[in-house]
Amino acid sequence: MSATRRQILAGTGALGVGASIAFTGALSDLFAGTAAAHGLGHEGYGPLVPDPHGLLDLPRGFRYRVLSREGDPLRSGEGPVPSNHDGMTALPGQGGRVHLVRNHENRHTAARPVPTVKGLTYDPAGKGGCTALTLDSRGRVLSERVAIAGTAVNCAGGPTPWHTWLTCEETEDKAGTNGYTKDHGFIFEVHPSDPRRTGAVPLTAMGRFQHEAIAVDPQCGIVYETEDAFLQPFGLFYRFLPEKPLGGVGSLRAGGRLQAMRVPGVPDLSSIQDTGHVFEGVEWVDVPDPLAAETPIRLQDFGPKGITHAQKLEGCYWGGRCVYFVSSFARGADGSAADHFGQIWRYDPERRRLTLVVVFGPDTDVQLPGESPDNICLAPSGGLMVCEDGNGAQHVFGVTRGGEVYAMARGRQNIGTPEEPEWGEFAGVTFSPDGDTMYVNCYTPGTTFAVTGPWRR
Repeated sequence: MSATRRQILAGTGALGVGASIAFTGALSDLFAGTAAAHGLGHEGYGPLVPDPHGLLDLPRGFRYRVLSREGDPLRSGEGPVPSNHDGMTALPGQGGRVHLVRNHENRHTAARPVPTVKGLTYDPAGKGGCTALTLDSRGRVLSERVAIAGTAVNCAGGPTPWHTWLTCEETEDKAGTNGYTKDHGFIFEVHPSDPRRTGAVPLTAMGRFQHEAIAVDPQCGIVYETEDAFLQPFGLFYRFLPEKPLGGVGSLRAGGRLQAMRVPGVPDLSSIQDTGHVFEGVEWVDVPDPLAAETPIRLQDFGPKGITHAQKLEGCYWGGRCVYFVSSFARGADGSAADHFGQIWRYDPERRRLTLVVVFGPDTDVQLPGESPDNICLAPSGGLMVCEDGNGAQHVFGVTRGGEVYAMARGRQNIGTPEEPEWGEFAGVTFSPDGDTMYVNCYTPGTTFAVTGPWRR
């Protein structure tokens, strides 16, 4: 299939950024049968307008509210808001309320850990975890509290069909490493309004590895998982077959089978560069040791046919009848088979078919070194929202159903110096259940924004 190249254009005149994507009409399947399919989503919302407060540039007609800032007191009184805001979800509550569950990707060196709370702490030496905000029907913050503590490097995750959050540890550190008293590298379930219902119980059958994100098939309950491995050996794409599929809160504790994806004849997904390329007959292979007691899963023996790897597998999302996942970038210098600035893949479980849907850069008129996609989610405009994870100014980009890419937001918080500016990346982009508000985090300094405006224009 021939690829159509589009240019990302953003800026206010003097300042601009650019990259390009290759796009295939297969992406339009993502929006079939969803609320997003009713939006127009053709050309974006216009140029970004500089924010006089120096926080967030948005198109004209859009506005933001800061819901939470790192270091401010949690409303629960449990301590300060932790640092390193990362993955997030927005779940429906009663009476029009919205529950935000937010990851904190804190390592053992984090300056502001998630406060430890009795009954919600896995490892007292762990500084990561989640906080939960409850908003009323007008978007005002009613509560903010610890939802799980004592975990490590909580990067992304994903919502379940029964409206909980699966938070993922992006580490493989064992007890005795970096002061930890327990093994890490697990997924934990978090209840948004009553965290004690889920506690701090690792879902060990779902594997111990450098987790990034998950997506749940709402029809059969299979959970898809990405592994964010930066250096060789690169990560795998997994699926978890639960013993109690779609069983509700706590059901994943019953265990199940963890498998890794094998694309016959393709040891490295980065070698595929043609948008629209399709692989039939994708295979799934049982993971020999999901707990990785001696050997990391990606290094384990999957038989003479091997297994399929990919560098920086990050965002994961269910849409329509398929799961979509992101490889943020691949670099030959790191050992990848080829270079790219980001890929979005689609897997169709019914047909066992894998399709390369979008390829980012580097064919650009204005280069943006290191630009790569990270978190993704559906947008009411009828397309995707993609958080950028790279160098230079950081953006949330929109990708329309027609393949046009536009800048939706640009961060203005400089965490570097005037001489060498550095901007905090975006993460955790998600929409309210009614589609009227986009929530997104700035990683550093940790800030949670609520963005409203003419989304359905």
